Amino acid sequence: MTLFWLQLRGELTKLFARKRTYLGFGAFLGIEALVLFMLQLPKPKAHFRRVIEDSGYIFEQYFSGLTMGLLILMWTTFLLGALYLALVAGDVISKEVEDGTMRMTLCRPISRLRIVVIKYAACVIYTFALVAFIAITALLAGMAYRGTGGLLAYAPQDQLFELYEAGPGLLRYLCAIPALGLGLLSITSLGFMFSCFNMKPAAATIATLSLMFLDSIFRNIPYFESLRPYFITARIATWLNVFHLHIPWEKMTEDYAYLIALDLTFLLIGLASFHQRDFKS
Repeated sequence: MTLFWLQLRGELTKLFARKRTYLGFGAFLGIEALVLFMLQLPKPKAHFRRVIEDSGYIFEQYFSGLTMGLLILMWTTFLLGALYLALVAGDVISKEVEDGTMRMTLCRPISRLRIVVIKYAACVIYTFALVAFIAITALLAGMAYRGTGGLLAYAPQDQLFELYEAGPGLLRYLCAIPALGLGLLSITSLGFMFSCFNMKPAAATIATLSLMFLDSIFRNIPYFESLRPYFITARIATWLNVFHLHIPWEKMTEDYAYLIALDLTFLLIGLASFHQRDFKS
């Protein structure tokens, strides 16, 4: 077990030594600043003022840094998060195969199972690290821009409209971070599976993004409403249930069980593909 942790530490060191690993962190800082700027424009601000005041609440109290942090999470993490998670996960094995370093690794007394498990564990850690970074920096940026205050959780597509005071709102926000990370892990797992296949790193990334975006497109078509529970992106959106006044624990448990089952399926398929590959030629 000690050897496993040493190997995982080495894999994390290698992962975070790559420049592309930090693309997501840097990009989100720029996006957060852009979103905060656009939320201060007259029309978006007037829209939120109308939503809050029509419900009988004070606009200045709930159009706060906490609300802005949540808006950034809802608007950016799926599209941009999917991009950078697919980039890293789709690269983790296929890039080493392309560079020829995987053959050297397999010359050592280490099983292919351990290689896959260690690299997947590194991707899991990266996923939660990226989500935590996005959530915390979005919250800090929002508070620096608008100060403290209550939380408006507003997502019409998911039938969500709740208002919380600062303390309960912050607690809900912090609880949503691991929930979001667990959901986005399915994108990482899909990218990792493609990385285990015999394909280039760019192809693994593109395949992951294509499937996720197609899933999202079909999920939002009204004619496919009856098929909504089968779409991965619909299950990922369950993290927003944390902000409901009465959290639907049963639904969230079902959604995360579905996603974890998918993660394990993607991992096993990737492991089977990697195990059968011939790296001698």
